[in-house]
Amino acid sequence: MIRTVLFDLDGTIIDTNELIIETFLHVLLERTPTPLTRDQIIPSMGMPLEYQLREFSGLDDVEELKAAYRRYNISRHDELVREFPHVKEVIGALHEGGIQLGIVTTKMRETTERALRMFGLLDQMGVVVTINDVQHAKPHPEPVLLAIEKLKADPATTLMVGDSPADIQSANAAGAISCGVAWSLKGEAVLSQYEPRHIIHDMRDILTLVGWERESK
Repeated sequence: MIRTVLFDLDGTIIDTNELIIETFLHVLLERTPTPLTRDQIIPSMGMPLEYQLREFSGLDDVEELKAAYRRYNISRHDELVREFPHVKEVIGALHEGGIQLGIVTTKMRETTERALRMFGLLDQMGVVVTINDVQHAKPHPEPVLLAIEKLKADPATTLMVGDSPADIQSANAAGAISCGVAWSLKGEAVLSQYEPRHIIHDMRDILTLVGWERESK
């Protein structure tokens, strides 16, 4: 039985896809040998920002790029982010039903909490683990294990829901129940290669996974 549900943030419950892509394109304009494309950015989404910037720029020192990324990202945040369908109703139902909830993200705490507050989700989360809280980001198991520890949960009854291979790898390595989301920009076929226990096509499918009935509409 699932007693705890952990969520990745970007691309899983909050649609920040266009914000992230636009920010990379803006910050790395004229910083790469040839202009980046969306298709080059999407595969690395879900990995830590520093890793992504090094991969795209070829630079070891990306502090200037990180600062520029965060400035632009925050300036466009509220304009470009939105929640995915049925997020509020499902998280609300899980919370009211006594399921422990948490966020496990490679995003920094400031923008994580900003997005959760924006959609009224922060108060329902028993734990929020960000890049600021760990030594090793996903795909390492540390972030998932830290959330489980803080909630005093059991990995065997914890579902970790995410849109990237890093989410699935982190969950599997932590002994949790991994779950990919089919609305990932990476595509269901890519996620399937990392052996998630489940792939959902609608946020309400989580209610079925925890053993509850869901409305069909």
